[in-house]
Amino acid sequence: MFLALASICFLLPLNGEATFANTTPIVATVQKVNGMATVIRQGQAISAKIGLELYQNDTLLTGRDGSIGVVFNDETLLSLGPESLLVIDEFVFAPREGKFSIAVRMVKGTVAYLSGLITKLAPESTHFRTPTSSIGIRGTKFVAKVEGE
Repeated sequence: MFLALASICFLLPLNGEATFANTTPIVATVQKVNGMATVIRQGQAISAKIGLELYQNDTLLTGRDGSIGVVFNDETLLSLGPESLLVIDEFVFAPREGKFSIAVRMVKGTVAYLSGLITKLAPESTHFRTPTSSIGIRGTKFVAKVEGE
């Protein structure tokens, strides 16, 4: 009982902000934010700010006036425009083990993408999904717009 209570207290810092016990590695970092931008992690909304670390399964959401720019660990650059929703489905960058994968799902909005090392080292391991298509990225950059429902 004491161990369970101690674990809960460890997750609730004194400043009142919730933290998350996340055993997955950091996959990206927020580099730019304008207007309303939010990261949804484990069902909780976190205001995006420069330096915020992102994890696999995080969802990026921008408001009507929002935009967000992130840099992944392999130097992939991703920028979302207003009213966008994107999910980081998978990210693996382990060059020593020969393991590479980046898969993101664009639900709606606009995105600018500039590929990093994963696309250069293992182009077949880069996937960009939308509600109506899936793109295997072999080039270096693209811009996409996905219409919402």
